[in-house]
Amino acid sequence: MKLRAPHLIGIGLLVVGIVAVLVVQLTGLGRGAPGGGLTAVEGVVGSEKAEFFADPEVQAVFAEHGYEIRVGTSGSWRMAELDGIAEQDFAFPASEISAQHIVAAHGDAVVSTHKPFFSPLAIATFEPVVQLLERNGAAELDGQGRWQVDMAAYLELVAADTRWNELDGADGLYDSPRNVLITSTDIRTSNSAGMYLALASYVLNGDAVVTDRAAAAEHLELLTELFVAQGYSGASSSAPFDDYLSQGMGAAPMVMVYEGQFLEEQLHERSRIQEGMVLAYPSPTIFSVHTGVTFSEEGEAVMRLLETDPELATLLAEHGFRAQGQNAAAFGEFLDAEGIVDYPAASEFVHVAAEPSYEMQDSMLQQIGAAYDVSGAPPPAPDGDVAARPDEDEETAP
Repeated sequence: MKLRAPHLIGIGLLVVGIVAVLVVQLTGLGRGAPGGGLTAVEGVVGSEKAEFFADPEVQAVFAEHGYEIRVGTSGSWRMAELDGIAEQDFAFPASEISAQHIVAAHGDAVVSTHKPFFSPLAIATFEPVVQLLERNGAAELDGQGRWQVDMAAYLELVAADTRWNELDGADGLYDSPRNVLITSTDIRTSNSAGMYLALASYVLNGDAVVTDRAAAAEHLELLTELFVAQGYSGASSSAPFDDYLSQGMGAAPMVMVYEGQFLEEQLHERSRIQEGMVLAYPSPTIFSVHTGVTFSEEGEAVMRLLETDPELATLLAEHGFRAQGQNAAAFGEFLDAEGIVDYPAASEFVHVAAEPSYEMQDSMLQQIGAAYDVSGAPPPAPDGDVAARPDEDEETAP
């Protein structure tokens, strides 16, 4: 992936957006709000969406429709277990399977579910690392010059307990004694690790969804190794990506991320993406379909706006998310306007893995979680599970 000039925020649009929020709040022009003010809508979101909801331009669009959105963050998989989650207006994990988990736990309180946008799973890595994998048959450049990691070949390297310095050509590229292993979040708490598990199980099962316990058991040892062998793992998707950005190739040669995390960072005015950092796509990849679970009419209204509002679709693209439905073209249009050509269109993903059922995924998660206990690995890290308002940093539960 090529570097580009830093993204400059549209100052005029930002100022207009902030003014719009103030006008609505001070004059009571918001639609559908009691007393003419903004209606507060509260939710819990995966950490990968925190910057989107905090964006003043996003807040301004919601304010124009009469809503003030207040969110806290949680690891997607543990969201269902948060105290008081069904008392929120919405819960917004990063995948359909995490949403299924919430619906299964709180079905009586659920109004509906929505899938307004998605992000492919990807691998944040470095040019020497993928070049070394290419030399050893585990990565290649596609016809558009984008890196792809062959997941079947990668899993064979992990199964053989391969170290980077044992690969052909390691000297001069990446001569590290560490094991070949993608860093992820904690499988016990985080959706991105759960998506990685779903992808790996799909590949190990002959490019087919795991549908029974016998098939899962056949590959459970290697699936467990993918996570337990990492040692300490961050609880949310921001943690390993921050390590990648700040600590470099020696500490984090490959990190499983959402595509949108890389793009969002690339677009920052002071981006930490440096020369030699690249985004690779696992082959096959898997889509993280961000799925909102609503518990109120206000939550429904927020999800409907995310599905239909063209301004929000463009802002979603600016934060690295791909809108679905009537605004599906917004992502490509935004990239074209920015002069970015490094990201494939949705139609270019021809081999996309599917998630297993919630019951099958949960079974694998429970067994891998038990292996953490046996190995003496640390317990799940706290991930700031909150539905806190901006001035309530000490709050620890919704």
